[in-house]
Amino acid sequence: MTRLTTRAELEAAIATLPAGDEAAAAAVRARQDRLTKPPGSLGRLEAAVAWLATWQRRARPRLDRVEVLVFAGNHGVVARGVSPYPAAVTAQMVANFAAGGAAINQLARAAGAALRVIPLALDTPTADFCDSPAMTPEAFLAAVNAGWESVQPGTDLLCLGEMGIGNTTAAAALAAALFGGGGTRWAGRGTGLDDAGVARKRAVIDAALARHAALAGDALGLAAALGGRELAAILGAVLAARHHQVPVLLDGFVCTAAAAPLAVAQADALGHAWLGHLSAEAGHRALAERLGLTPLLDLGMRLGEASGAAAAVPVLRAALACHDGMATFAEAGVADRT
Repeated sequence: MTRLTTRAELEAAIATLPAGDEAAAAAVRARQDRLTKPPGSLGRLEAAVAWLATWQRRARPRLDRVEVLVFAGNHGVVARGVSPYPAAVTAQMVANFAAGGAAINQLARAAGAALRVIPLALDTPTADFCDSPAMTPEAFLAAVNAGWESVQPGTDLLCLGEMGIGNTTAAAALAAALFGGGGTRWAGRGTGLDDAGVARKRAVIDAALARHAALAGDALGLAAALGGRELAAILGAVLAARHHQVPVLLDGFVCTAAAAPLAVAQADALGHAWLGHLSAEAGHRALAERLGLTPLLDLGMRLGEASGAAAAVPVLRAALACHDGMATFAEAGVADRT
């Protein structure tokens, strides 16, 4: 797709979201009604197949091309002590991904998914958003485009995630700015803050909210002011996936917060996105409920890296296996309901 060169073009892409294929979903539900099981007895596995069909625009969806995208970025606000880890860990973990040594490498392999990691100017952290916007409009649009251009047409399912020391602070600040509640409601322990660290994180978030109060109601402006490059890239990838008719599995708190400005800017902007899991990070449950997203898994995970999204892929594969492999009542010679 054509690169987004202005904010107006980004807004137009958000305002012109293609709809899903309801006829494909109806075909899935009709087949489900003929399979050898009581109606609805596979629960959300049945809904998952209909969801895949809607956004793949196929009555018989498939998961032959599943991709995991992990975007990495650094944050200037880390200098305020909002993480127990230094910013250098972001690049070190990207190297670990490249070497195959991280959790996401194992989970993507187990899920039968290709993994791509996209670092975004790791040597140049975003600005400290307590002092100024994290990104200029130009830097924000460049990061959005990194995600927008990363989505490959023909992908059957896209799992999104991130790596970035300090990004739970950015995510919490963005969630607070979009939905209210301040640092107390949204800040969690991230990568392992103690009580004093959480209090400091809450204060930093509240200071950032006060600094950018004039942006209230401007979802994209808040994403630039309070987010990070990896969050902006996730926003761009979610948007591109919609235009390419690719269903999306979101990861945890940071990933969900990154996509939230789309839902604020346009109703049903996340209709093609499901939530892979419910993170143990404070605020994720409230954010998921606010966005109307129900997680497939709830395993107490809080790693990031798209780990929860990748872990949910085998559930979707199981759903498709049942849909494709089960016999109908007629095929099995089993009496249907009277």
